[in-house]
Amino acid sequence: MPRRHLHMTGAADTPLRAALRALRTELGLPGGFPADVLAEAADATRNPVVSGHEDATDLPFLTIDPPTSMDLDQAMYLERRPHGYRVHYAIADVAAFVRPGGALDTEARRRVTTLYFPDGRVPLHPESLSEGAASLLPGETRPAVLWEIDLDTEGRTVATRVRRALVRSRARLDYGGVQRKIDAGTAEEPLALLKDIGRLREEQEIARGGISLDVPEQEIVERDGTYGLEYRAPLPADGWNAQISLLTGMAAARLMQESGTGILRTLPVAPDGAVARLRRSAEALHIDWPHHVPYAQVVRSLDPRRTNHAAFLQDCTALLRGAGYSVFEHGELPTPAVHAAVADLYTHCTAPLRRLVDRYAAELCVAAAADRDPPDWVLTALPGLPGEMADGTRRANTVERECVDLVEAALLKDRVGAVFDAYVVDVKEQEPTSGTIHIDDPAIVARIEGGTAELPLGQRLRVRLTQADPGSSKVLFAPA
Repeated sequence: MPRRHLHMTGAADTPLRAALRALRTELGLPGGFPADVLAEAADATRNPVVSGHEDATDLPFLTIDPPTSMDLDQAMYLERRPHGYRVHYAIADVAAFVRPGGALDTEARRRVTTLYFPDGRVPLHPESLSEGAASLLPGETRPAVLWEIDLDTEGRTVATRVRRALVRSRARLDYGGVQRKIDAGTAEEPLALLKDIGRLREEQEIARGGISLDVPEQEIVERDGTYGLEYRAPLPADGWNAQISLLTGMAAARLMQESGTGILRTLPVAPDGAVARLRRSAEALHIDWPHHVPYAQVVRSLDPRRTNHAAFLQDCTALLRGAGYSVFEHGELPTPAVHAAVADLYTHCTAPLRRLVDRYAAELCVAAAADRDPPDWVLTALPGLPGEMADGTRRANTVERECVDLVEAALLKDRVGAVFDAYVVDVKEQEPTSGTIHIDDPAIVARIEGGTAELPLGQRLRVRLTQADPGSSKVLFAPA
């Protein structure tokens, strides 16, 4: 189950915060930024490179992010056109602040991604940039890589342009507020079009065989002065917003393909055995999956608010393993070139404040659109990027997993021996008495082992908590 961006409020207890601090040390994560990096960032905030940026501050952009976010990578302005729609999508131009080969660049190459903890984060760039001068905050003129993507009346891409520009966001919105405005019919047209364009793009996703998993996320919530874990099912607005980012990533990949040089986000097609295993899980979870119905169609029919559906969605994430980054030059696409879940060529280019590779993807696309060669600093770094991103992604996944393990252990430390209802969502092939369970309340995904019988994949099971101690032992269950 996706566990990103768990957020902890002040009500959470001190022992958990201490355990999180210890985790940072244990994983050897960077702390504050070195003095030379901070000095270079301070200079960059005063002197960004914007000499080649056009003025697009007349466009009324808006941002949609979680309420507490300050590192705002993307801003959009949507408009209806005579024969379809135009998506204006501004992406923070981090390259306007980061000098190739400088201290900021070197530190970003070391960090690779922003790392999220329940009580804070380890940012990719100093906050003076990521939450200040480079962030697309409302009312501020900011340098951006500005995409203009024209769609026909059915949501298909018909033209793509990308250039550097100065932009100014007019409003900072969050997903819940956007959903309420659209549902109430009070959203003005640029925002209301998010639903129209988002739905059209979802239909295009279906047509090409792509799939988006609406897996509920775990969230820390306050309860009577303490805390607990709940699942949050994604809102439709989350999906519509994601479609704009996917649209841009696909347009960027096509530009790279046409230019002959690029870096793609790739995912191989899941092997038949994995799909067959998923069918067994669906049957056990009472998910209707006729043999003639494609996997993607089944997933789109699920309601993540239903416990058995949420458990199956968690199981579906197994088909997304193996994603990576692949570089190509001289027009020779890698194998595989397509991202299986997107069902098309795709790249990461919309989150440069939080992810290293996006800054390079933006440069490749701006160069391709202008029909010129990419900068030397991009071409020099390109071969090493897949390895750097793989290392950074593994580190981010470890942080994510370890943080949730800590929170779960802290939540359950006084309930060792208690019995819970669970679904078995994963079973180890070589060790079928061990696997993973999904508990609905509290919202936990945890290991199970210690039984004598093979775990029943996809079925309900009574389980007993055998250990939970934040900082020393992770949550572990056994069959009751």
